[in-house]
Formats: sequence, structure tokens, C-alpha cells
Amino acid sequence: MNPDDPLLKILACPLDKGTLHLVLATGPAQKEMLYNPRLHRRYPIVDGIPQLLPSSGEQVSDDEHEDLLKRMAQ
Repeated sequence: MNPDDPLLKILACPLDKGTLHLVLATGPAQKEMLYNPRLHRRYPIVDGIPQLLPSSGEQVSDDEHEDLLKRMAQ
């Protein structure tokens, strides 16, 4: 997914309906994802398609949350 993709402006978290942030992969072991920093939940992007079912989201730890915030700022 491209950071300039207009789809990002209309995608919303299925739980709180708030904005999601694109987190790009920074290495071969990492994958692109959409992240909700308010709920500390990430949603995978599989083959360029965001998986936005509530059951697709995963809760992240506080340490991973801090890491994701740093990656979002880049």
C-alpha cells in the first residue's frame, strides 16, 4: 500500500471508527500494517488488501506500541 493512497483517508478502525495509520515494513521480517494507536491494535495488509475485520486485529504490547509510533513518525 502506498502512503499517498487516497483509500487511507477513508479507512477506519472497525472498533472505534477512528483513523488508521499506515506502518510500512522496514525489513524482510516485518510487514505492512494499519495501526490504531488509540486502542493499540494493528491490522494486517495481505497482498495489498487491508484486513479490517475486528477479529483480524491484534492487540500490541506497550513496547511494540512505542516501536510502531516511532515507525509511523518516519
